[in-house]
Amino acid sequence: MRQRSLPLPALIAASLAASLACTAPGGEPTPAPPPALEEPSVKPGVNENFLAEDLDVEEYIERFEGESREVAVHKDGIVDRIGIAPGMAVADIGAGTGLFTGLLAKEVGPEGRVFAVDISPVFIDHLRERSLEEGWSGVDMVLCTEKSAELAAGSIDLAFVCDTYHHFEYPRSTLASLFDALKPGGALVVLDFERIPGVSREWLLGHVRADKQTFTAEITAAGFVLLEEIEVPGLDENYMLRFARP
Repeated sequence: MRQRSLPLPALIAASLAASLACTAPGGEPTPAPPPALEEPSVKPGVNENFLAEDLDVEEYIERFEGESREVAVHKDGIVDRIGIAPGMAVADIGAGTGLFTGLLAKEVGPEGRVFAVDISPVFIDHLRERSLEEGWSGVDMVLCTEKSAELAAGSIDLAFVCDTYHHFEYPRSTLASLFDALKPGGALVVLDFERIPGVSREWLLGHVRADKQTFTAEITAAGFVLLEEIEVPGLDENYMLRFARP
């Protein structure tokens, strides 16, 4: 069963309470818990296909942006509910072929900024080409690593992670980098697959390493505060959660 979104007053109160609880005596926000020095991979090789020099971009465009993918069909409804305002700096974490990147750029407007972050050099090259072809403005391409989003500290208002959290091979390290990249009060929005034995497709059970509760526990352990589950009409296999960086 999906968690219901909190009413706005309760949501604001919860966020303020969380912020106060996570503030150091001197008034500065408490930093995220540090990742383990030698964090083990939670799923070795999960991103090896994306690191291949001969990655077929056209094949992934068909897979990522075709009508068989739920988040592609409902991309406009997803973007409408992320909570983006003009002028924001937003990171598209795991931008892939750019399904959401151009839409995010449109939402932040000419005064905003979008960082298209991906681990694949081939996808980064494709995103640069697509940006020129489609006239995206205010979009920077960022090649990340398996342990860091490679974003400057305090550089973004919102990080959007669509169907890529389960590709975080070193989630503690990657989450720590996102925590640092977000401004205090910034948001982390995670959209991923439901993983429910006996309900989810066999492919999902094999591909996605853990369920929503496990991923939520990992994210909150990294210092984020869960605010709500965002209802998006049409999403059956996916859920979307909003977290705050105190």
